[in-house]
Amino acid sequence: MNEIRFHGRGGQGVVIASKILASALAREGKYVQAFPLFGGERRGAPVRAFTRVDDKPILIRSNIYKPDFVVVLDSSLLKAEDVTAGLKTDGQILINTEKGLDELTALGGFRVATVDANKIAQENRLGSRNAPIVNTAILGAFARVSNLVKVNSVLDSLGEYVHQKVIESNRKAIIEAFDQINVLR
Repeated sequence: MNEIRFHGRGGQGVVIASKILASALAREGKYVQAFPLFGGERRGAPVRAFTRVDDKPILIRSNIYKPDFVVVLDSSLLKAEDVTAGLKTDGQILINTEKGLDELTALGGFRVATVDANKIAQENRLGSRNAPIVNTAILGAFARVSNLVKVNSVLDSLGEYVHQKVIESNRKAIIEAFDQINVLR
């Protein structure tokens, strides 16, 4: 089983990202779960979402405490909470940031990858300039770095969760992020 924990803020599409990923994995014949964890529903509040995937039915029904992957949609959360808590020793972290390796040294020995999903979302007019919606861009990067899901499966799952008016912009964001991923270590 692979477990993915998403960290983000309300309004970034964290919950939808976990659902799109689950749908994409289900399209590939996998068993999946996707569910959120958040307090007061307000824009900007910290939000977590979880996705599990396996080749056999998933019987566990709890939050994810020892993820294989951590996906951070808002890099300011790196200072606000320990996003690496419980991350398996060989775990991977994907961060939406424009920062370089020297600014991410506090992440220990984990394999880290970055993508500037904010820039990609802004260029594709997803959300506003000050509050870009980065969920689909981060999924494109996740498909590349994780080797857990095919990018075409993510693209095919968009229609279930994204309004038809912005499907093409989201498709472009996914592909651009897939191509622009930076694996730091």
